[in-house]
Amino acid sequence: MAKDRGYPVFTVTPKAERALKNGHPWVYGAEVTHKEGAYSNGGLADIVNRKGSYLGTALVNDQSKIMGRILSRNTNDRFDEAFFRRRIQYALDYRQTVMQGDFAACRLLFGEADQLPGLTVDRFDDILVAQTLCLGLDQRKGLIFRLLAEELRARGQAVRALYERNDVAIRALEGMEQYKAFFELEGLETNLSGRVEISENGVLYGVDYINGQKTGFFLDQKYNRQAVARLAPGKRVLDCFTHTGAFALNAAKAGAAHVCAVDVSAAAIDMCRANAARNGVENISYLVADVFDLLTEMANEKSCPYDFIILDPPAFTKSSATAANAYRGYKEINLKAMRLLPRGGYLATCSCSHFMREDMFRQMLREAAFDAGRTLRQIEARQQAPDHPILPAVPETDYLKFYLLQVI
Repeated sequence: MAKDRGYPVFTVTPKAERALKNGHPWVYGAEVTHKEGAYSNGGLADIVNRKGSYLGTALVNDQSKIMGRILSRNTNDRFDEAFFRRRIQYALDYRQTVMQGDFAACRLLFGEADQLPGLTVDRFDDILVAQTLCLGLDQRKGLIFRLLAEELRARGQAVRALYERNDVAIRALEGMEQYKAFFELEGLETNLSGRVEISENGVLYGVDYINGQKTGFFLDQKYNRQAVARLAPGKRVLDCFTHTGAFALNAAKAGAAHVCAVDVSAAAIDMCRANAARNGVENISYLVADVFDLLTEMANEKSCPYDFIILDPPAFTKSSATAANAYRGYKEINLKAMRLLPRGGYLATCSCSHFMREDMFRQMLREAAFDAGRTLRQIEARQQAPDHPILPAVPETDYLKFYLLQVI
């Protein structure tokens, strides 16, 4: 039996018990069979099995499909300032180690992977950008943000402002409003332009953390961009779905003969062009076009001046229900790219959707190669950068698939 710790107690099904014992941190509402004691949404509750054995303490919210998010599995934990400071210290210690001390542009907190469920914080130089998708941590964010700023400063890292990008629909599922705003905290500024310059892999980028996608910049591909750069010297590169031009600029600065950056968004191409100017890069051209249409047109003309194609599309699926459609979309662009590339050409291809599982993505590549009449030689299989850590027991943290291949 779990000892009485003064928290309400939620009893869960054997299925939920197995998942929790295997390390998954979520309890779904349908898995809660009994609630004992008064609780409030955003508050804490002890999770127990049918025999009353303790499984963990969770932040609870009956407005959410995920009714409980495990915060700790230790009955000795007290959820005070010292507790949250330890969690933040662990997260920062980890980044300083795995990012080799270079974490000026880095994901500092990655939700469940850092045992702070639903909370993401990205760092862009002296600006922190946060997104909170869990009601319980949203209620405690003032404490967490203060501690994070204190811990960064204690390590000699400047913190000028913290901006909240809580403009995502998923917050409504937790009963929270959507908004964007600077967070008011002593010592932080709240009247900035929303733009900051960062350096990643020696490449400079302008980041619009107020209006840019997600938190303003995709940090998870940092080391995958380095891998592309290693193959780029002397190559003619087509960077599809370029967004801010990150892959294109890494390839161009590494010595590509020429890079063409393509995106359907004129605003994205404008960002790419500005970033190229910021870096003094001239071996690059720009094209506003739909990638599917462009690859089809090139195939029809039987003309491809490129020997290295990069495919970094947005997520084609955000649920298991649409995974089959996403599979077809990934196959279509990869098939076209494989047909266009000359023998010996190179392909960088990826998926950022958790629902496009690794086995599905690999099968898609095999089918695309077969239909294209090509053989693939794998150079590297990679994942997200380690500042976006993966918990093997939590499949949702494992989302980015990245392959470097040669077409032979």
